[in-house]
Amino acid sequence: MKTPLQISIFFIVALFILAGAACYAQQPLNTLPSGEQPQFPEATANAGRQLTYTIIPAANDTWGYEIFAEGKLLISQKSIPALPGNDGFKEQAQAMQVAELVMQKIRNGEMPPTVTVEELNALGIK
Repeated sequence: MKTPLQISIFFIVALFILAGAACYAQQPLNTLPSGEQPQFPEATANAGRQLTYTIIPAANDTWGYEIFAEGKLLISQKSIPALPGNDGFKEQAQAMQVAELVMQKIRNGEMPPTVTVEELNALGIK
């Protein structure tokens, strides 16, 4: 049988563990040293580079795409941009159309290359 002191110690230790977990959960995972701002490439940084894409499998038997700038991964998109949810495109051809649209936006200096619902509708993707 546990004594009241043992039970009290157990609850105090449990409280410290929970408090520590709560504090840890509050910390951002990718923090920069204080005062530093994230460095993003210029919008035109990839405009002149060779861009390619690959169609990749995504959740629930759907498709996404990855875009590369001279072989370096630039974008990995496993869900349909501008639409809610985690599923990708129903057909590989749809993923190809959007990957080509995104590459055109990058070539034109648009960073990030945002895709709108209207653009998806114009491509017949709903």
